[in-house]
Amino acid sequence: MANKPVKTKPVSADWLMRAGAHYLERYATSSQNLRKVLRRKVLRRALALGEAPEAHEPLVETTVARFVELGLVDDQAYAEARVASLRRRGTSRAMTAAKLIEKGLPREIVDATLAADETEEEAAAMAYARRRRFGPYRSPGRGDRRDKEIAAMIRAGFSMRLAIAAVDAEPDVTEKPSFGPD
Repeated sequence: MANKPVKTKPVSADWLMRAGAHYLERYATSSQNLRKVLRRKVLRRALALGEAPEAHEPLVETTVARFVELGLVDDQAYAEARVASLRRRGTSRAMTAAKLIEKGLPREIVDATLAADETEEEAAAMAYARRRRFGPYRSPGRGDRRDKEIAAMIRAGFSMRLAIAAVDAEPDVTEKPSFGPD
């Protein structure tokens, strides 16, 4: 008994709404990033049907506009949450801006959100060093890694001054090591 070929269903407004809702259930996103995701879905389905994906562009725009209207996609709220998350884990201001722009956020929203961010660049550099186990957080006997750690921090968007300060910092004795749940 041979397998029947699966028939691809046509692109429809209902299908696009379901696909968008399914994506938004799993990920927070910007309107531009949702637009890119829906375009890729339409492209795959349209090519499978032998159609031109450009013909469905108005449908994609209508779907994104509907999600924005429903409040399920909010670029400003997404930018604020993403900035808070990235800065907490030690992402530099420059790298944070690049990541937000990559997700399709307008430059004015990125600039305004970063201006409202109260995270000091020094605190972000120390958080990055802690997360990557650089400087005072490195394993004993790994002092030969100093130059590579500074270079990695500079590539991550921190200034030379901040990278050197974070790598050469003294260990924080008030901080207790985390070995798992208490």
